[in-house]
Order: sequence, then structure tokens, then C-alpha cells
Amino acid sequence: MFFVLSKTLSFFLDPANVLFLALASGVALLWTRYNRLARWWLTATVLLTVFLTVVPVGRFLINILENRFEAARALPKHVEGVIVLGGVIDQFLSRNRGVVIVNGAVERLTAFADLADRYPDAQLVFTGGSGALTDQSLKEADFAAPVLLRMGVDLERVIFESQSRNTAENASMTREILASAPRGTWILVTSAFHMPRAVGVFRENGWQVFPYPVDYVTRREVRPILQVGLRSGLNSLAAAAHEWTGLTFYWLTGRTNDFFPGPQPGG
Repeated sequence: MFFVLSKTLSFFLDPANVLFLALASGVALLWTRYNRLARWWLTATVLLTVFLTVVPVGRFLINILENRFEAARALPKHVEGVIVLGGVIDQFLSRNRGVVIVNGAVERLTAFADLADRYPDAQLVFTGGSGALTDQSLKEADFAAPVLLRMGVDLERVIFESQSRNTAENASMTREILASAPRGTWILVTSAFHMPRAVGVFRENGWQVFPYPVDYVTRREVRPILQVGLRSGLNSLAAAAHEWTGLTFYWLTGRTNDFFPGPQPGG
């Protein structure tokens, strides 16, 4: 139920969808007796569009998420394992095209391969099923092996968890595969803006994680520079809205140990 609700809400939290619905409803009002209301409604929609075109709201919100955990520079001497979260491979497009299609989060995989080489005795885990609401037939983890193999990762060391549908299930289902409470320190690899929520759910499931954020998309400092472009503004705001909403609902439903998980001793 939680998965279905989250996917449904995500449609209405996407700023592009919100603007589309606002525009459509405003045009519909023009064909009614509420012409005056329609003009005000459409004017407000245009002003909001202009605001999102020039003010980097999404980039600012993503920057807060990305700055929550520093980039990992000094690594532990010993770790029990390394976990990388999915969200890198489009399994549906990969099946259709006959080749593995990797998106912009590819640094998750390159970091995973580097850490696998650095810690030759560590257990390796790739966790990622399908986040699609209506189609669970293909799993991302089933397409990850060829990419990791080309990167030089020994596949016999890797556990592929393929049933999780979201971040909370990444943590709980990986724990189920281990068949026991996780011991020792585990390095957790995911995109920097996603790290606070990921750390929260893994901690809640009993993991002692060392955050290894990758895929940064903003500078360390917030720069007061206006943007020019509606597409970039909507894309960044959509990603930020998704993550902040996820943090809120995960906290309210007890899936994270804190509203905005941050650094603590031991990870």
C-alpha cells in the first residue's frame, strides 16, 4: 500500500505535472462563466512558470541534501561489505534495445567497482528491483552483472538483490538475504542527494553504514545566480521534491530514524 501511495503522490508532486494541470484547468475555466477567475488563474500560472524558470529553487533544495554528508575521503581500514543502490540501469529500455542502458547515476557503479578492488575480502551487494508501479516483470539487478563484469568486478563476490521496489526495501530485503543482523561496518554507495534518506532507512534496519556519496550535481556552496531555462528548473525541482517528500513520509511512517539523517560517530 505504501509503495502504491508513494508512486501516486509522486505524479502530483512533479512540478511539470502541476503546471500542466494548472494550465489545463485555467483553460477549462475560460469556457465557463468564471472568465475573471480563469484570467487570474492563468496569470498566476504564468508568473509561477517565470519564477521557476529564473530562480534555482530545485538546485538550492538539492544542495542542502548533497551537503548533508561530506564526500568520503578517509575510508575505514576494514569493512564487512559494500552496498550500492540501484537506480542506475533502465531495465525496460535495456531489454527493448538488447543492450544495457545506464543513466547519469553511473558513478554509483564506478565507485562500487573501485571499492570492490580496495576491499578484496568485503561482501558486495547490488540492491535494485523495479520501481515501476504497473510492471514488475523486469528487475534492475538482473541487468547489472554485465556492466560490473566489464568493470572488473568478480561476480562471485556479489549478492544481487532484485525484489526491492524502493529505498526502504533496499535495506530490509538486503538484510533478509543475509539471513542475520548485519555485523560490522558497511559502505553505502548512492547519489549524494539521496544519501540522507538511504542512511536513515539502513540505520533503522540495523546497519552500521559508512556513507559514500557520489553523483554530485551542485557546488558545495549555494551561489546566488539566476538560472535561465524552464526545463532545468523543473527537472531539479522535481528531483528535490521527490527526495524531500520521501524523507518526510519515511520519517512519518517510521522508515527512517530521523527526519533528516546526518553524520554520526561510526557512520
